[in-house]
Amino acid sequence: PFCRSDRIGRAADFTQSAFRSQQQHQHRDRRRFGEDQGKNLEFQYKVDNEEESSFQLVDTTPRTTSGGKRFVTPGARRRGAHQQRLRQLNARRGNETGGQPGGRYNQPQRTRRRTNFGRGGGNRGGWQNRVDRQASVSVRPDWKRVDEFDLAKFAKNIPAAEQVAPTSEEDLLWCGFLDQYNDQYDRVATRSAVPLKRVENRDFYPVTTTDDPVIEKLAIDGAGNVFATDAILAHLMTSPRSVYPWDIVVQKLPGLLFFDKRDSSQFDYLTVNETANNPPSKSDDDPDGINTPERLSLEATMINQNFTQQILKSSKTRTNFDLPNPFYDPDDNDGMEPASVAYRYRKFDLGDGIQLVARTELHGLVKKKTTGGSEDTQYMTAYALNEFDSAKGPGHAPSTASINWRDKIDSQRGAVLATELKNNSFKLAKWTAQSVLAGASQMKIGFVSRAAPKNAYEHTILATQFYRPKDFATQITLSVGGMWGIMRMLIKLFQTQPEGKYVLMRDPNKPILRIYAVPPGTFEEDDDDEEEEEEEEEDDDE
Repeated sequence: PFCRSDRIGRAADFTQSAFRSQQQHQHRDRRRFGEDQGKNLEFQYKVDNEEESSFQLVDTTPRTTSGGKRFVTPGARRRGAHQQRLRQLNARRGNETGGQPGGRYNQPQRTRRRTNFGRGGGNRGGWQNRVDRQASVSVRPDWKRVDEFDLAKFAKNIPAAEQVAPTSEEDLLWCGFLDQYNDQYDRVATRSAVPLKRVENRDFYPVTTTDDPVIEKLAIDGAGNVFATDAILAHLMTSPRSVYPWDIVVQKLPGLLFFDKRDSSQFDYLTVNETANNPPSKSDDDPDGINTPERLSLEATMINQNFTQQILKSSKTRTNFDLPNPFYDPDDNDGMEPASVAYRYRKFDLGDGIQLVARTELHGLVKKKTTGGSEDTQYMTAYALNEFDSAKGPGHAPSTASINWRDKIDSQRGAVLATELKNNSFKLAKWTAQSVLAGASQMKIGFVSRAAPKNAYEHTILATQFYRPKDFATQITLSVGGMWGIMRMLIKLFQTQPEGKYVLMRDPNKPILRIYAVPPGTFEEDDDDEEEEEEEEEDDDE
């Protein structure tokens, strides 16, 4: 009898009709008999007012003796005491607010749990996972603080006019050589993974600015007034993303400015999961200590150096540049040869009389086909991301928070890269900045994993990917103009300071960058002690 389009309300609702009929009868009876209908006042019990005022209710409940007291567990007793304290606290807060309900403990338990989760509740984050790190270098009593900055607001406080790319870039010198990239590594996948080989006959030279003989000659010739390496520049340009402590030495001479690193620092070692929610730390689950930050840093640096050399072809495709490697000594090589690295000395005009000279690095040559079908030889840089424990997430998080590269690298490489951008934001930004400074057309990133989670010495290349540095910078929200804005601000700040030596230092536990003026001989005593130890070791060997 009904159609699907008919709207049906309440069908056979007897409760509503009965309730409505009862109300109608009561209303009619009140109109007929008055409000007191149905009440027999003559037979009702009457109480004298004096007798009522003296009436008291007697407690007739049976009293329990101590012998018959019910046993209460300690946990229940604590919960009861906790509930009593909460009631007292609520009563006190109710009196303060005029009897209005309020406060955290008047919320339902589920709401409290949800609001407390963001404050460290649920045993996630908060003070329990806090790690108090030590400074990269101890502040001495004779150091004088010059200035400090909040890294979180570092780039935001720079004027927009300063956040622009250099007006001109110029190549000054080329040193070293480059081998050609082996395009067979473009086809590496999980099923056809390639073991990572250990390159033991190649030397790498992370030489600081003032120890570079080429930069020394360029400074004497007046090629610029600010000198640094690409690693130091990239570190400063992306410093707002850093978490671990670090320090950089700045030396101001008459008309010249040098950005240096300490020889005994950990500056050249790569970090692992530095920006993760749960960065690596010492744990009882790791009795061998292979997943501590120091061991992981050494492992990642070794992987990166081996990867950059393994993906290249033999020396038959080598391209030599104008000058040989400036740090390689043929008479004292012990059977070693320099790694395939080209040192490209470049000058950047930052305006306002700032001429920045930087030593940049390139790692190989790659041939790419153009739109016309011809092959174009391009410069490339190479870096390697490493997975140190596929059974666990970032740091020592539960396995549900991790992405196993062997399961996802072929089908969901974007998800793997997104996870790495979260856990290694500073490292990837630094690599991108170095590639931009070197003028590389391509940046090769390899995904390397341990052959076994408990083996930190054998690794496997699971995949590789090419990226254009400037496009990749946009993808990771790294502003190239903002990078140069940070350098302009720091250079202008040191130009206003008197001549001497300074230390740029990140606070170990807070995002604060401090600048100290230090005595001229600072850190030189440590270097002399290291040289004496090396000489003593050589004498003992003889």
